[in-house]
Amino acid sequence: MSNSTLVTEFILEDFAENWELRILLSVLFLLVYLYSLIGNLIIIIATTVDQTLNTPMYFFLRNLSILDICYVSVTVPNACINSLTDHRNISVGGCAAQIFFVYICACVEILFLTIMAQDRYVAICKPLLYPVIMNHWFCVQMTLASLLSSLVLASVHTFKTFQLSFCHSNVVPQFFCDIPSLLRLSCSDTFNNKLLILLSAILVSGSCFVFIVISYVRILSTVLKVPVKGERGKAFSTCVPHIIVVSVFLSSAAYVYLKPPVVTLEVAKEMTLSVFYTIVPPFLNPIIYSLRNRQIKKAVSKLISRIFFLFECKGTYICQGSLEE
Repeated sequence: MSNSTLVTEFILEDFAENWELRILLSVLFLLVYLYSLIGNLIIIIATTVDQTLNTPMYFFLRNLSILDICYVSVTVPNACINSLTDHRNISVGGCAAQIFFVYICACVEILFLTIMAQDRYVAICKPLLYPVIMNHWFCVQMTLASLLSSLVLASVHTFKTFQLSFCHSNVVPQFFCDIPSLLRLSCSDTFNNKLLILLSAILVSGSCFVFIVISYVRILSTVLKVPVKGERGKAFSTCVPHIIVVSVFLSSAAYVYLKPPVVTLEVAKEMTLSVFYTIVPPFLNPIIYSLRNRQIKKAVSKLISRIFFLFECKGTYICQGSLEE
């Protein structure tokens, strides 16, 4: 990494040049961040406290919510603070850390979504084999495999990126550090880096997307055979939003990471595309995967009722007895 010492720090882009628009966008992104934080935190607490939600589906929902909190926290708070304070500098080490965490979160995100598609496929298409296939040890193994493989990929990409020399400019055309932006700033040969990105996209993102689509096609074909129309509508309303979120996530990321060098976008357009794969998934996942779920709603309402009950009781003997019952 010694070759990168030509640049000691990078300068990130603001959300907008106009101060009023910058404030508006910063407040908007902070509200989205708070919603993502609260929505995912509610899911984590509800699926942990309520023992009836101790199933593989909610195990992965809880893991996805933890991941989404980490994912959205890597970029949004720092970007909003930088935009509001006009402090856009980030050290080379800080930039490397941000690239590493963004990449590992994005990679684990798509792997978790793939496992969740597999979970729904087994639950709907092979219900008798569900306890055998989606057992607790299998869920733990898949989670660890997703984390470890993403850790390796993120480490390799980060290391390869910061082996390059950066001498053209230190202004990153993005509100956070990402690999495509840094490759454009490099004065080294970036062919190997681009080849690595292409191979990773094909092996991880491409295969995951194909697997998710196949899983949901099989789910929908199974549901269409069910005579009850209400069940069909429920399945469609669940599967279609999942596919849309995955498609938006992968297509925006693929365009940013895989677009040819001859294709240049305005900074505003590139930043908008980045929002679709860094901010939108953590924002929408609580709505699509959990907050529309009847069991999650029931668990959340029970949790809120219990909290209010505790506040009203103020620790009296009667309330303690009621809670024990």
